[in-house]
Amino acid sequence: MGHKVFISFKAEDMAFKDAIGDIGGIDYVDKSLKEPIDSLDQDYIMSKIRSDYLYDSTVTVFLIGNRSNENLGVTEQYFIKKELQASLYTTSAHYKSGILGVVLPSMSDTVYGGSYECWRCNASHSLVRVNDSTTIREFSYNYYLPNGRCSHMEEDRYCVMTSWDKFVNAPNAWIDAAFDKRDSPIASQTKVRP
Repeated sequence: MGHKVFISFKAEDMAFKDAIGDIGGIDYVDKSLKEPIDSLDQDYIMSKIRSDYLYDSTVTVFLIGNRSNENLGVTEQYFIKKELQASLYTTSAHYKSGILGVVLPSMSDTVYGGSYECWRCNASHSLVRVNDSTTIREFSYNYYLPNGRCSHMEEDRYCVMTSWDKFVNAPNAWIDAAFDKRDSPIASQTKVRP
């Protein structure tokens, strides 16, 4: 079953956003937040973005490129931060969206680092760098929700993440996985503004 998708991206990654639009079978909302909402009330801002931009979407695809990380600053990341915050925001009229991070080719080697031997459990874990130097905090926090363990299983994460190549080969499977997180137990542990 298809789900309506909102795409959160930096202008530098427009070609990838357009490529998603060219993939058949993906129903997406072709809107982007381009101007700040004129209010200091964070709940009003989230509600406004949900109603005006994300209203009929159920999954937000966040394109993770070279310019979509926390370390570039709040001003630089204002729009994608607000889009992800609104995606995680639940109101009486709208339920939070599933979040799918798609790692663009320019970031693959930075994000995916092979495996390592854990000093706490002596097991081998995949090294996946999801932090302030690779993504914005709204994604990284909800990908690595605190769990008190040395690693995260898929059920420990609200956000779903994949590489660009895997996404384009099976986009609806990845979108479905993000959508399904909305009803999983981990959905109650997300933070809108970590």
